[in-house]
Amino acid sequence: MTTDISGITGYYTNGTSSTNASSQQLSADMNTFLQLLTTQLKYQDPMDPMDTAEFTNQLVQYSSVEQAIQTNEKLDTIMSLSIANLGAQAVSYIGKTVQVLGDVMPLEGSKAKATYTLDKDVLSTTIVVKDMTGKIVYTQSGEKTSGTHEFNWDGKDSNGNLLEDGAYQISVSTTVPEGDSAASVTTTIFGKVTGVASDQNNVYVGLGDAVTAQLGDIVTIRNDDYFDKTPSTGGQGAGDGDNAEGEEETPSEEETQSYSTI
Repeated sequence: MTTDISGITGYYTNGTSSTNASSQQLSADMNTFLQLLTTQLKYQDPMDPMDTAEFTNQLVQYSSVEQAIQTNEKLDTIMSLSIANLGAQAVSYIGKTVQVLGDVMPLEGSKAKATYTLDKDVLSTTIVVKDMTGKIVYTQSGEKTSGTHEFNWDGKDSNGNLLEDGAYQISVSTTVPEGDSAASVTTTIFGKVTGVASDQNNVYVGLGDAVTAQLGDIVTIRNDDYFDKTPSTGGQGAGDGDNAEGEEETPSEEETQSYSTI
């Protein structure tokens, strides 16, 4: 499932409250240590003063605490700058279609697209689409051979009713010969980037109006008219994209160069 960040309408940064809290705790510990040290010096026995080596060791500990505070502050600054830089770069993705590792796909304009990759040949494959309540809305059989296959969905349920745009989860199950190990399935989804957001830990992109993905899960970035060049009929997988005359369509040079890999 993808991370939920509500209201992605543009780039913003969040506060680093957790890091600040840690810094404040370290500062409190340092002040406590300093008070204990000065109190110990104040009430030491003049006839038996504190051992010099022990006193020096305590000063070193004091210095280590102070350095730890400064190190945390510098790391916090570096992390904030790094996330801000990533977020600034990600703004250029707005309007582009991205392919993301995940299983929640956006249905936009009655079009949704995903891929599933099988690591081995199987006896059968079943593709299931669920809404966000977990209700199964569409099923179909899939490809059986190993490799990556496309799934294009027109937003209609198994009874042919057109569903509302939004987020839908795709899952792919397989059956293998008896005694054979289960097949591994990896899914990716496609969506048009509508916004960018960030918190203190990561940068996120909004896909359509209902799906959020982490920036690091993006696999490819494609032209914003990518969906217009791909069929959106339910039940169509990789290898099924023949044209009306039965001749296989060959992507033009422009289409083959319309994406980049991160």
